[in-house]
Amino acid sequence: MKAHEFKPSPGAHRSRRRIGRGDGSGMGNYSTRGIKGQKARAGGGARRGFEGGQNPLMKGLPTLRGFTNIFRVEYTPVNLDRLASFPQGARVTPQDLEAAGIIQDAAQKVKVLARGGIDRPLTVAAHKFSQTARAAIQAAGGVVEEL
Repeated sequence: MKAHEFKPSPGAHRSRRRIGRGDGSGMGNYSTRGIKGQKARAGGGARRGFEGGQNPLMKGLPTLRGFTNIFRVEYTPVNLDRLASFPQGARVTPQDLEAAGIIQDAAQKVKVLARGGIDRPLTVAAHKFSQTARAAIQAAGGVVEEL
C-alpha cells in the first residue's frame, strides 16, 4: 500500500451540509432556521441562561457566602480505639499509622481524638491531641509526643 492509496473506511466521513444554496438542495429558502423570530436572524438568539424574562434559575439560587481561610490547617483524625492494634509499649508515629492502614498519608498532620479507649501503655507521636485523648493515654501509662 502506498501513501496516496490511503483513504478512510466507507461511512467514516459524511459530507457537510451546504445550507442556503437554493431550494433544489433541500436546504434553501429558510436554510434550516424555521420561520421568522429572534432565532432566525443573523446573530440572533438569547444569551446563556435567559428564560424569556422569567427570573432565571441562577438568580433564584443562593450565592456562596463567607470566605475560605487560607491559613486553615487540616488534620487527619485518629481515634484511640484504632490504636488497639499496636502492641504494648510500642511507639506509634504517623508512618506506623500509615503502614497499619489507619491513615492514608503519613505526610498529613494527625490529630488523636478520644473515641473508644486505650488499655495499654503506648508512646503516641502526633501533631495534635484532644485534651480527653491526652488524659486517656497518660492514664493508661503511655506517653504523649507532639510533633
